[in-house]
Amino acid sequence: QVQLVESGGGLVQPGGSLRLSCKASGRSFGFNPMAWYRQAPGKEREFVAGIINGGNTKYADSVKGRFTISSDHAKHTVYLQMNSLKPEDTAIYYCAADAGTFYSGSTYDRPSEYEYWGQGTQVTVSS
Repeated sequence: QVQLVESGGGLVQPGGSLRLSCKASGRSFGFNPMAWYRQAPGKEREFVAGIINGGNTKYADSVKGRFTISSDHAKHTVYLQMNSLKPEDTAIYYCAADAGTFYSGSTYDRPSEYEYWGQGTQVTVSS
């Protein structure tokens, strides 16, 4: 079956950086789109960044200019480079993916676009 496994979370000081990875498996023909969501304590899950067709990207306003999403299609892996981290970035970060080889839509910031979800990785930004 399809599995998404996140890694790279941890504790970092404000202003620091982390790189999250998410490897998808269980499907031969790839995953598209792929995205990162996060959920902070007491808050709803929110979209962070998404990538389609290996190139086009979309970001939440709160992370634009600080986070970068990328993917390696051959490895079925999506990354999230997080720079200039702030305490308000503290959350559990979830990887999301849908089965597909080409995505022609524009609503890949919506959780309804994703069939598969990872278990999450904790990111804590604190001094």
